[in-house]
Amino acid sequence: MARGQTLFLAHCAMCHGATGDGVGDTYPPLARSDWLAANRSGAIRAVVNGLKEEITVNGRVFRGQMPPVMLDDEQVADVITFVVNSWGNTGGRVTADNVRAVRAVADFKTFDALKAAADYRPLPPAPPGFAIRELVRLTDFPTRMVSDGKGGRLYILGQAGGLWRFDPVSGNLKQLLWPKDFPGLKPTPFQSLGMVRDADGRLWISINQRVPAEPLVLNEVAIYRTTAFDAEGDPVAPQPWLQTSYPWGIGPYTHGLSDLKFGRDGLLYASNGSRTDSGEPGDVPNLGKMGETDLTATMWRLDPKAAVPKIEIIARGIRNAFSFAWDGAGNLFTVSNGPDAHAPEEMDFIVPPKPGEAPRHHGFPYQFGNAPADKKWYAHTPPAPAGSTFVLPVVNLGPAGLMYGQPTSTFNAHSSPTGLTWLGDDWPESVRNSFLVGRLGSFLLGPAADEEHGFDVLCMKMERRADGGWAARTTTFLAPLGRPIDIHIAGKGKLYVMEYTRPSTLKGGAGWLPGRILELTVTGK
Repeated sequence: MARGQTLFLAHCAMCHGATGDGVGDTYPPLARSDWLAANRSGAIRAVVNGLKEEITVNGRVFRGQMPPVMLDDEQVADVITFVVNSWGNTGGRVTADNVRAVRAVADFKTFDALKAAADYRPLPPAPPGFAIRELVRLTDFPTRMVSDGKGGRLYILGQAGGLWRFDPVSGNLKQLLWPKDFPGLKPTPFQSLGMVRDADGRLWISINQRVPAEPLVLNEVAIYRTTAFDAEGDPVAPQPWLQTSYPWGIGPYTHGLSDLKFGRDGLLYASNGSRTDSGEPGDVPNLGKMGETDLTATMWRLDPKAAVPKIEIIARGIRNAFSFAWDGAGNLFTVSNGPDAHAPEEMDFIVPPKPGEAPRHHGFPYQFGNAPADKKWYAHTPPAPAGSTFVLPVVNLGPAGLMYGQPTSTFNAHSSPTGLTWLGDDWPESVRNSFLVGRLGSFLLGPAADEEHGFDVLCMKMERRADGGWAARTTTFLAPLGRPIDIHIAGKGKLYVMEYTRPSTLKGGAGWLPGRILELTVTGK
């Protein structure tokens, strides 16, 4: 009991309270807990493996996420023994053998496996002219972050509908929204992949939800907009603003609605990915065999002032633009994940059509990178429609992110480019007037297993080519990282880099755990 109390105060009281009373609807109470009484093995599993599912404690529903706790078997036994014998709980003793039995059928089979997965890798070396530090460790897998860009509160979107606020001054991380706070969704899981903040401080969030339907399973996509501010001035009460749907993707390839940003024209731009890997028809009737639809593998533009928004397609043939951004002159670029084939990942230059013009086509699923138009990456790759012309992607001149050491359109295969951010003329010369792009990295190494495959942030200095296309001279800005998913300018001379996960390897089979946010500050040196 004494050992357990010491461990509880060190590892658990920060969330559940020193007397086990919990915190609101965020952290469930441990005192007089009917859930603990009925779920002794579940309590052990929550500590050793984390808790992600919804639970009901003393009549209240909790939907937060609890990461595994870094305690060995004896320590877990001690802390749970303390909890179940305190604050009106039913008592009894938990042993190390009890813990080992539960851990053996959990994701992390041993404490050593958990340590291997849970350890945050050392900070990467700071780029010249910058200082680096760890800003905050996250409790959920993040997708986007936004702020006022002036050093104010940071809002962090989780991939399953959670929203957190981080205060850089106090260091406080607080959850503001849960999946239940998005009204109108079906009772099935959903993904939240995009978020932007408008000038009024409201948040706009993109949602994708797999909905069983007849005759075809649907991907119902939506853009939600917060409609109120709470007592602390945080945006809350999201309501649907745009809702539409199309057939769910072939197998795992529903990339869906992701990034959202406002352009200089005041309009809202959105990227909506493909529902196939490479145009394959699929063989499951209720998933649809039509390949891409009119809405998929496209870029959208919408009027944020419209009560009933209309989707304008401004570009086609873009497989999965997870992120996009404008340079200092207003030129729009996207970065996209490529197919499972060993084809390059792309950076594309987007020119929205003028009234009466058709949107430009960037090649998917007919062409990848700058390969010849007749190259067949797959046997099923469909022939391009007669008379088609495609806009080729940006050429990467290196030295970073190349395939086989040669100029590449645009990044080496399977590196998964993510957050794209433009740094203007008020940044140090090494990154001035350049894009920074994160690369999540993957484990689909392809035939060149010795190539780099992401887990870094690249700096891209853009060059206009004589033929009207673009090239980039690319260097490594920050590496190695735990799968960077977003980059954000947090204030003058200050950048945040958000890691999706902690490690960059799956060795040992321990799986992922949520990442962290790193802060880079210009030092002037």
